[in-house]
Amino acid sequence: MVLRVSEMKTAAQIEFGDFQTPLDLAIEICALLRREGLKPEVIIEPTFGLGAFLVAAAEAFPAARLRGFEINADYLQATRQALRDAKVSNRCELRLQDFFTFDWDTEFRSMTGSILLLGNPPWVTNAAVARLNGSNLPIKENFLGFRGIEARTGKSNFDISEWMLIRLLCALRGKPATLAMLCKTATARKLLRYAWQNDGRIAGASLYRIDVKKHFNASVDACLLLAHIGSSGPTEAAVFASLQARKPFSHLGIIESETANIFSTSGGAHAPSRVSVGAPPTEQASARSTVCGKRSMKDCGEAPQSAREARALPRRTCNRTALVADIRTYSRLKHLEGRCPYQWRSGLKHDCASVMELLPNPDGTFSNKLKERVRIERDYLYPLLKCTDLSKGNSNPTRFVLVTQKRVGEDTRPIARQAPQTWDYLNAHAEYFQARKSPIYKNGAPFALFGVGDYSFAPWKVAVSGLHRHPRFGLVGPQGERPVFFDDTCYFLSFAEEREARAVAEILNTPHCLDFLASLMFPDSKRPVTVELLRRLNLSAIAQDAGLAGLWKSIQPLDGQGSESKEGGISLTRD
Repeated sequence: MVLRVSEMKTAAQIEFGDFQTPLDLAIEICALLRREGLKPEVIIEPTFGLGAFLVAAAEAFPAARLRGFEINADYLQATRQALRDAKVSNRCELRLQDFFTFDWDTEFRSMTGSILLLGNPPWVTNAAVARLNGSNLPIKENFLGFRGIEARTGKSNFDISEWMLIRLLCALRGKPATLAMLCKTATARKLLRYAWQNDGRIAGASLYRIDVKKHFNASVDACLLLAHIGSSGPTEAAVFASLQARKPFSHLGIIESETANIFSTSGGAHAPSRVSVGAPPTEQASARSTVCGKRSMKDCGEAPQSAREARALPRRTCNRTALVADIRTYSRLKHLEGRCPYQWRSGLKHDCASVMELLPNPDGTFSNKLKERVRIERDYLYPLLKCTDLSKGNSNPTRFVLVTQKRVGEDTRPIARQAPQTWDYLNAHAEYFQARKSPIYKNGAPFALFGVGDYSFAPWKVAVSGLHRHPRFGLVGPQGERPVFFDDTCYFLSFAEEREARAVAEILNTPHCLDFLASLMFPDSKRPVTVELLRRLNLSAIAQDAGLAGLWKSIQPLDGQGSESKEGGISLTRD
């Protein structure tokens, strides 16, 4: 049977993250597992789709029993026929089953023999499903412990497979097994971090990158996650460039860090369950199972008697650890970690670029992204740089942004009096603002912004793109006596004086700083550079290593208490 890759054209395909595994890729993965010495007695495919992994595994492991689960009845019939054609159906048990309502705890507890969990769970986020009003979702539950503001500004978005893999890990309760799953590389990291922080009994793990464009015609970084479960091992994983590679090119891992924000580097999720997976472990149970800051995966509660009674995933333990991309380089440069003495800020967020971002015309008018030519006052217009500008070293803006507030929550009605043409322009496009989905604008002033304050109006800034893999810190000064703004894909520091800004930019652009930052960053992330990472840069130590200790000392306040400068009524204070 020829298995074709889904092109993700229909709403149903998107809702169910329907990236079907090509048979040749499944065969290649099973060959790798054999090369690694695996001899499973039971193989479980939790979401088998068109059955490529079951067909490949049946051939690669002729002595193993196979069990498959799938929510799509048509796929069930197609897989059943594929197994008959391969003459292995006598060893395979297939079941029409919704992953989110199945009792995985009982399934694993009753199982004997060496277990291999093999498959390709859905490659879709909760946000994508929600946009389609889909139901292939668990009910949100903040099991990773994100604070409200983090959840509201994007970290609540998660891959469905993240929750599914953690659910399987919890259900195993440390039972010896091997996990071999195709997933986004970011999802693999999140699972490992969760397990390492919560005594998930990972004896060893590795990631093998795959050619997603070739096999799935998709633009995303993905891998085969191979994890051996059953005993605690080193909190690091080898990363291989391909399924054929014999030597890893790097090792990611967990490090102890006093300054690392526990919500950093890889983002995370509010976990799932379409049916509530019940109450979290009791306080008494949590206290019993927490040892040296780690919670045991065994504390997942009693096995559910039904989906409605299913247990919640245990919350991630909030200890001072962080996941780094290159643990070997980090170990060499960890003395450069500390608390950055300046406050990193995110750029302006408005979620209405078609209206708020404008290009100037020679006749004094402006053009928006709707291809409208408009005439408005300059009172609320400020030069704007975007992440691509910063990545290219461009510090001369060619566009403007409408800044309707000087601080979050400020009343915007005075614009009607001070700049009536601007007010009319905004009201003429009110529907675009009303269509913004982010809850940060809920019950706010008309045409409200987020990520704006006194610091936004500072004359000098040092800024970096959050979306590019190779950080470049740009020194940005005022344009025509107006401070430059950045969009919300950028991060920046504010300064009243050029001399201090220039010195800090020079230190941040040293090879010492960039190498250390690279050891922390995951280039395949949607946002490789985050404010959490930037806050970990010890500028004093970096300057010392780079031979710029004198430069750093020259911008230190004489009283040693941190600087406070004022420019145009703007107070800029170091942390």
